[in-house]
Amino acid sequence: MRRLAIYPGTFDPPTLGHLDVIERASALFDNLVVAIGVNKAKSPLLSNEERLEILQNSVLHLKNVKVEAFEGLLVDFAHRHKAKSIVRGLRATADFEYEFQMAMINRRLAEDIDSVFLMTRWDYSYLSSSIVREVALLGGDYHPMVPAAAIPVIEGALAKRRETNQHRDTLVV
Repeated sequence: MRRLAIYPGTFDPPTLGHLDVIERASALFDNLVVAIGVNKAKSPLLSNEERLEILQNSVLHLKNVKVEAFEGLLVDFAHRHKAKSIVRGLRATADFEYEFQMAMINRRLAEDIDSVFLMTRWDYSYLSSSIVREVALLGGDYHPMVPAAAIPVIEGALAKRRETNQHRDTLVV
């Protein structure tokens, strides 16, 4: 029997903390699907395609990992893949309360799927996508916080945003 797990997230952008959890989860399971959640209500820095590209390029060294985007309920996505485990990363106690709630609602929706929590390495315990996104948007050095594959994609997204903002500024004048 193959042991397949799903590691979901928005990954906007993917961080080294995410990559750490992916690498360790790939060693625990026969196969791992990194599932990029598509939320049309949010306006992310990176498009779904850009996040997919970054993660696919970041996991090339892991032969048992594939990356997909999904919409809808995570447990439905897990059932479609016949996965029995959902992997979630924890950084600090603040994460635990939210992750516990998510695990319980997923358990309520699908009793056959378990949540598995992995603590990220201490080096990455302060990282979150929202912090990295804010640092990048404010012109700070986010490079040591993300996989190498993310840097050119984030730079392109930032340039596009600057261009759009400059265009808006000229329309206002």
